[in-house]
Amino acid sequence: MYRLKNKIRDIPDFPKPGIIFKDITPLVKDPAALRLSVHQLLHPFLGRDITAVAGMEARGFIFGSLVAWELGLPFIPLRKPGKLPYDVQSVSYDLEYGSALLEIHIDSVDSNDRVLLIDDLLATGGTAKASCELIERLGATVEACAFVVELDELGGREKLQSYEVHSLLHY
Repeated sequence: MYRLKNKIRDIPDFPKPGIIFKDITPLVKDPAALRLSVHQLLHPFLGRDITAVAGMEARGFIFGSLVAWELGLPFIPLRKPGKLPYDVQSVSYDLEYGSALLEIHIDSVDSNDRVLLIDDLLATGGTAKASCELIERLGATVEACAFVVELDELGGREKLQSYEVHSLLHY
């Protein structure tokens, strides 16, 4: 994991003063590090009854789509408002520095689906919890949540107590 941790850079005061942003751009720029992170994200879930992978806009698309591809499963995009062209289900949630809305196509998953949720970062847990809620509103089961980075002091894992959580790097 040291190899991956060296590929995460800190950007102070972004997007606002007092926030230290964990920038994954150097990680995704390095094909070997990206490949390693994807394999480490999916490894605990090999052989499990997962039927789809979901990822949150935007960086969750990077890791989620690659995990889905590696597992040979469909990728379900969870998007910001107004980006999905079909009927959607939406949920509002709080971020560590504001609030947001997340949407999913109403036919993305159904009651037979067991979804692995992927994102780059777990901070306060608002985005992940909202994503789980959206998936469950459509009748599917959230099998687990996996993240490249977890900011432990922000307590996001506590919001996801009813889910299995797997994080590669802890800060």
